[in-house]
Amino acid sequence: MNEDEEALKELREIRKLLERPPAQPAPEGIMAEFIDFLSKFRVIGLAAGFILSLYLGGLVKSFVDGFVMPIIGLILPSGNWESATMWIFKPGMFLSALITFLIVCLVVFLMVKAAKRWGLE
Repeated sequence: MNEDEEALKELREIRKLLERPPAQPAPEGIMAEFIDFLSKFRVIGLAAGFILSLYLGGLVKSFVDGFVMPIIGLILPSGNWESATMWIFKPGMFLSALITFLIVCLVVFLMVKAAKRWGLE
């Protein structure tokens, strides 16, 4: 019987470990639900990141259009990168968008790397 009691005790301990904790009660009221939603899904941080990325994109686009593309324009024989043609194609605007995209990717990469170094999640 002693072995049976030990086995039963072990089974009860295993059962305690496997039991789920009771669910937290749902917040009452629209304001409490809204605050719970914001805290669970980190909506404020997501919205702030989205807004900042819009302005970062505009800043990088103006940098590319104002500084990088004039340098490329000096290299091209016509001097105007937007009117550069290859047969029937005009890759100037695409080139500008591609350079803008690559610079935005680099800036976001550096921001994430700095955030990790500082211990931010």
